[in-house]
Amino acid sequence: MQIVTEKISIEELKKMSEKMHNSLVKAVVDLEKGIMVVDAPMHVDQEMFLLEEGSQQENLWGINIHPHKSPDQWIEFDSMINMRPSFGNRTRGVDDITIQEKIKKLVNALVKQ
Repeated sequence: MQIVTEKISIEELKKMSEKMHNSLVKAVVDLEKGIMVVDAPMHVDQEMFLLEEGSQQENLWGINIHPHKSPDQWIEFDSMINMRPSFGNRTRGVDDITIQEKIKKLVNALVKQ
């Protein structure tokens, strides 16, 4: 598991994706702090790490990054940690388009192409 506060290269993400059959890298973003945690087998592990570091639940979103796809298609909004009816999110995805855009902006800022 690795916390990303500055930049991570697409090559690093590709290497991490080898653990997931060259397919994806699980990540949890903290929209308030502007950071993400990558490279763990489960989103919940990343979520727990960030919560222990002082992140607030409502700012955390689980995604999958597909580093072998083009940047306009590499973010998949799919994680069990996203199911939060009390925050208005009733699916494994990210239902709010505004939040999706914030996630895209953060991931694109943190990944060096």
